[in-house]
Amino acid sequence: MTYRIALVCLGNICRSPMAHVVLEDRLAKAGLDDRVEVASSGTGDWHVGHPMDPRAAATLSAAGYDPTRHRARTFSPDWYAENDLLLTMDSSNYADVADHAPTVEQVQQVRMFREFDPEAANGDVDVPDPYYGGDDGFAEVLTMIERTTDELVAQLPDLMDR
Repeated sequence: MTYRIALVCLGNICRSPMAHVVLEDRLAKAGLDDRVEVASSGTGDWHVGHPMDPRAAATLSAAGYDPTRHRARTFSPDWYAENDLLLTMDSSNYADVADHAPTVEQVQQVRMFREFDPEAANGDVDVPDPYYGGDDGFAEVLTMIERTTDELVAQLPDLMDR
């Protein structure tokens, strides 16, 4: 049985696609890529069909990842049926995704991505949006995504058994 994880941010050109690429890499290294599928989307539709933000892609490439396959998509209520776990990048994304839940029970599929971050402190579980900043913001977000993803992958066997 395949476990499906969806990552959601605002435009699906920065944070969620970066997390998507890193998570697929870590799943392959952990030998879980045949049991876990990853998708990403945005709550907004203005970037649909576009590749990843060039700064996000450059940051991933410089770190040894391949960002070339990504094309932005929009989150829809169908994603609840198609995925086991929906991970949002910030509290605004969480609210948007939870508002689309067809049932109250399906809201339980939604969690904040950084809930898995061992360095998240004092309830600060938002991944900052680097879109309006400089290149340093993308590097900071990648570091945050990598450590969060490592912990997520470590916890996946337990999550998959639920």
